[in-house]
Amino acid sequence: MAPKKKVVGLIKLQIQAGQANPAPPVGPALGQHGVNIMEFCKAYNAATENQRGNVIPVEITVYEDRSFTFALKTPPAAKLLLKAAGVGKGSAEPHKTK
Repeated sequence: MAPKKKVVGLIKLQIQAGQANPAPPVGPALGQHGVNIMEFCKAYNAATENQRGNVIPVEITVYEDRSFTFALKTPPAAKLLLKAAGVGKGSAEPHKTK
């Protein structure tokens, strides 16, 4: 059995599916942990290609040798409700503008 890698960081981000790029917030969050940003972007985009248009939360586990693993979560319920209602965003003035 291989020895376990030591975890040095856990990063939580919400990124558009299939549209991860090195620009903020992805680049700075991964860069401070020494992760290869382009490697993550390519892997994330490939994993979320079939869910384009949704925001997909991701938890990235960073190990001491600068390798990483990531776990995709389900889209936030608020985003799914807005999409189902066909609304771009919520009301700017609640209780006044519907």
